[in-house]
Amino acid sequence: MPKVSSKRQITLPVDQCQQVGIEPGDEYQSFVVEGHITIIKKAPGAAKGILKHVKGDDSITDEISLQSVLD
Repeated sequence: MPKVSSKRQITLPVDQCQQVGIEPGDEYQSFVVEGHITIIKKAPGAAKGILKHVKGDDSITDEISLQSVLD
């Protein structure tokens, strides 16, 4: 079972990388949704629609959102 290093680094299993075409040196994007981290190989259109199920909250302004990050 892979573990997170003291530098917060992870090692992806080779078989999983092969299944999705991730090679050494590839760029990736990561997202946190509902408590889960999703890693996606960065490629044009690769993440299209991945967050479509996430609903925004119109009652939260940009200012409130920024302040919550700063607090």
